[in-house]
Amino acid sequence: MIRTFVTIIIYTALSINTCSAVIFTDTLQTGDELRHKVVIEQAPDSSDVSMHSKMHFWRAAGETVGFNLGLWAFDRYVQKGHFAYISWNTIKDNFRHGFEWDNDHLGTNMFAHPYNGSLFFNAGRSNGFNFWQSGLFAAAGSSIWEMFMECERPSTNDIIATPVGGMAIGEVLYRTSDLVLNDRSTGAQRAGREIAGFLISPMRGINRLITGEAWRVRPTTGREFGIPPITVDVSVGARMISLQEYDEGSRAGAAAAIMVEYGDRYASRTRRPFDYFTFLLEFNAIRTQPLLSRVEIVGRLLSREIAETPKYNVAIGMYQHFDYFDSDSIKVRDWDNKLMPCVVPYKLGTPASAGAGLTARIRPNRIWSADGYIHLNGVFLAGILSDYYRYYNRNYNWASGVSMKLGLFWQLNNGKLSVSLTDQLYKLYTWGNNDFSYDILQTPDGKHANVRGDNSDATFNHFNATVNYRFWKNLYISGSVDYYSRTTNYHDMNISIGGTIVSYPIIHSKQFGTHIMLTCKF
Repeated sequence: MIRTFVTIIIYTALSINTCSAVIFTDTLQTGDELRHKVVIEQAPDSSDVSMHSKMHFWRAAGETVGFNLGLWAFDRYVQKGHFAYISWNTIKDNFRHGFEWDNDHLGTNMFAHPYNGSLFFNAGRSNGFNFWQSGLFAAAGSSIWEMFMECERPSTNDIIATPVGGMAIGEVLYRTSDLVLNDRSTGAQRAGREIAGFLISPMRGINRLITGEAWRVRPTTGREFGIPPITVDVSVGARMISLQEYDEGSRAGAAAAIMVEYGDRYASRTRRPFDYFTFLLEFNAIRTQPLLSRVEIVGRLLSREIAETPKYNVAIGMYQHFDYFDSDSIKVRDWDNKLMPCVVPYKLGTPASAGAGLTARIRPNRIWSADGYIHLNGVFLAGILSDYYRYYNRNYNWASGVSMKLGLFWQLNNGKLSVSLTDQLYKLYTWGNNDFSYDILQTPDGKHANVRGDNSDATFNHFNATVNYRFWKNLYISGSVDYYSRTTNYHDMNISIGGTIVSYPIIHSKQFGTHIMLTCKF
């Protein structure tokens, strides 16, 4: 999956249109004057829009069911996973028993399952259905898997995270594949585009093979959305992290980040989901840390510009959010003591989150400009680190709550120097069990747990400050600091820590990080 997302950036930045050049716009009315665009913007051809509007229900339904059957066959006959040994009895038991909370890894539940949901989503999307209609295919595909294709009980969290998170990831991948594909191209370039498009959106690639579009040369590009404004930032460098609790110390290593901004953030009025979105990936090459440390998607569902002049813009809208933050211990430890708090500073996933947002821009002159945003969201499903719950592969609680995101971006001298300040605050309440017993933490093997998590509430905050300086053409040197903090209040709990009984513990965890990066703004 990580390879797929890297492919997105390579082909978006380098091969959307070989006849186009990187451009730099300085138009006050757009609100995007300091964005480096990958290619020249192009409106979609009406014949291409009409072609992509033709719905093929049975083909989409067949691909949804077929993907489930193919994945089950792989799990059953290749991986020989215990959960894939299904029968009519297991299917009847799933319907009789109903849904419960599962205990898979955070990455599995919060990233891998939504990615699978994106495949169901794109079975509909690449067969002519719109964003909301394709979401029904994601929900249907997830339901079929949960009820029929596993001998484990159906999962409450999966039936939410898979389709909702899949809609966000799926639309990003669908629109990115739309940029890469070009039906006017031929030869090696055409082959490369088709392969890249298949990797980015496999369901769309399958449909192009079925219909013959993969090799059919047409007078138009075949792009449903044309080419909107696109900005791609690729950064490589070094990261150092430090956690003071329990004498964890510091660790450093290589890091990389990819940021994509798609569409016009100040469109006068739009009701088409994800005409504007941002997409962020962060990677680590640090010992003990996960390779994929952060994924963020913010997709605009609808918006309206409420103020527009040559010097400022203000817009309001509704947005869908997908967030994933992952970390691990800094020291290599003997994990026999599974109840030590703060060793892992944070883990967070919010595959189902949406809310209102306001964006604003001011440019009083050609010397400097500033952009800002504020988002207020409801978090319908989240997973957040637990210091005490350990069962199977799970060390987090299921929760719901609210979040607030703030950002301020200041640019001087046509972007030669820029500063960004962002802050994300989450307040989450665990769906705790009153009858929860911590005995399962000590002897998990052979037991079955349907546990939503600790009875607790948690506050998670991430603050970032970044300075960029352009030293040559589109190359920048970037320095940033990150501050992650988590406070979890545990209720109705007595825990033994170092032989001392602590009632209703409150755990504080703080991680400080720095980045030095070389950034190319395409």
